[in-house]
Formats: sequence, structure tokens, C-alpha cells
Amino acid sequence: MKRPIIGITMGDPAGIGAEIIVKALSRKEIYKKAKPVVIGSYSVLADALRFIPSDLELNIIKEIKEVKGEFGLIDLLDLNNISLEEFSYGEVSARTGQASLDYIYKAIDLAMAKEIDAVVTGPIHKEAIKAAGSPHPGHTEIFATKTDTKDYAMMLADGHFRVIHVSTHVSLRKACDLVKNQRVLTVIRLADKALKDLGIQEPKIGVAGLNPHAGEGGLFGKEEIDEIIPAINEAKKDGINVEGPIPPDTIFSKVLGRQYDIAVVMYHDQGHIPMKVMGFKYDKKTNKWSSMSGVNVTVGLPIIRVSVDHGVAFGKAGEGRANEESMVEAIKMAIQFASRHKVNAAENRRAIVR
Repeated sequence: MKRPIIGITMGDPAGIGAEIIVKALSRKEIYKKAKPVVIGSYSVLADALRFIPSDLELNIIKEIKEVKGEFGLIDLLDLNNISLEEFSYGEVSARTGQASLDYIYKAIDLAMAKEIDAVVTGPIHKEAIKAAGSPHPGHTEIFATKTDTKDYAMMLADGHFRVIHVSTHVSLRKACDLVKNQRVLTVIRLADKALKDLGIQEPKIGVAGLNPHAGEGGLFGKEEIDEIIPAINEAKKDGINVEGPIPPDTIFSKVLGRQYDIAVVMYHDQGHIPMKVMGFKYDKKTNKWSSMSGVNVTVGLPIIRVSVDHGVAFGKAGEGRANEESMVEAIKMAIQFASRHKVNAAENRRAIVR
């Protein structure tokens, strides 16, 4: 089977995106399973090669069919949309915000045209894309809008520890209002499909409550009774192996212990906090992050999109000390999704022939 082509967007040029891409693509094992191609700007990527430093070489291409996929070379689709003189590392600007949007739009177009098999996104800055005129708060909403996707969700993963969100980039007050039967049911279904796409044949799904003690029978809130439990019961009718609502203070230990393959969480921080406690480790002695693992997947899209699970890290941009672990994991998960998709497609073709 041909190696899938993985498009990697460079992220905000003022951040650590170019650096972590270069460091990730210094790993030979990635090229054994895929052909990565960076969608970005030559000037920024070349500068990252300088300050890391790295002896990798850039192969500038104009079309995806020119991708070589050879270890030691970084295939770059150069949009040539920003120069080093137009920005400063670590500073928010509309200029870098627009550049990062250009990379995303190009990657989505290529994926929708099936020229690339998956998209891995580098970190962007919300203020920068807003300054550039984007109406969207982040990658998830951009991808959903550009692909005309109605039902989607954010899934975070670090190894076998996974969470998927009912809501994300809204206020906590609004997040409570968004816990509705149909949305919870949709996310349960998306979780089930995503895990099956990863090769888990019989996923086990746990659904977190919104309130302390999952509402304690209505004493601490009735969202569980009115919205969450009906959604779980409906999902069970679909044949989905799902349980809940489970108190938020115990569900993550159960996911960690593999009682569940994923937790459906009700709002942004309910899922992000345990995920980052798991994957982000700060070393006081070295004043560095010794680990920054975990990836972000937009579930429900017609294309595959995986991202690092951290921001632009403006405090260390341009210095050569950024941790590439999350980028490596994001590329590997994109390969896993893309390869599984190719296998399923091949099996479907064989079934039609038979």
C-alpha cells in the first residue's frame, strides 16, 4: 500500500510551528510510513533550520505530485506569503495571522481534492487570526466551516487516554446551556465512529456528568436527568456501548484504567485539564517542559485533521528549545487514520468485486 501523504501546516510564523516541524521530520520512522509535506513559507522554515540547528534540506515544490517523501529532505509547498522582515518572533500581528490562515485554507483545499490524505496543523494564535479578519476562534471551527460540516467535535488523545467535547470555545455559562440531548447524542456517535476508524472494533464510551456527583439525582442540577441520560439511552438503542453519566471526578481515572476507551465531556476545561495533566510535565530544575504530549483531532469532518495540543509558545519562539513531542504524535495519529482509511477503502473495493 502506498504511503499516505500528510500535509503539515506551519502555524503562526511568529511561534514555534516551523521549529517543531523540523524537529519532528528529523525522525526517520515517520518517512517509513508516510510522505510528509509542509505547507508554509520558505523564509520561516529555512530560519528554523538555522537556529535549531539542523542539517535537513528543503525541497521546494509547486504541486503535491512533486513530493519525494525522502528522509533528509523536507518537502515544502512554499506559499511565499511572508518574509522574516515582516514579523518578530513572539509577537502577535495580523500579518502572521493571515499567513497562518493561508496555510490552513490551502491544506483544506488539497485534502478536499484528495491530493493529500490528512492534515496536521501547527499552532496558531487566536488574537492574530482575529486581527487578520477571521470570524472563527480556532482550527476546529475553521475546518468545519470550510468543509461545510454541521456535526463535529474536538477529540484529545494521549496514547489510550481520550476525551471528546460537547462544547469547546465558549464561556462556561454558555457551555452549560449547550448541554442538550441531541448534541450529547451526536458526540457519543462521533466518538464511536472515531474509535472504530482507529481500529477499535468495540469501543467502550463513558459519558461525564455536567454537575458535581453527576447531579446527585437532581440535587445539584437536572441537566443529567433532562438531557444527558436520554441521550445515553438513545445511543444504546443504536447498539453503542456507552455508560453514564459518570461523576467528573472519577471518570478520567476509569479512562486511564481502560474501563472506557474515551470520555465524552461536557465543556472545554472538563476535558483539557485532565488531558494536560496527563501529557504536560514541567521540570522546575531546568525551567522547561520535559513533556508536551497529546494531540487534537477534529472528528466528523470529511477529511482527516489532527493537531498539536498546545499553543504557539511565543515565550520560546525562535530560540530552538521548543518540544516537538506533540507534533510527532499528531503526525503518527494522522498516519494511523489515513492508513486505516486506505485499508477500509481497499476492503470495500474487494467486497464490490466479489
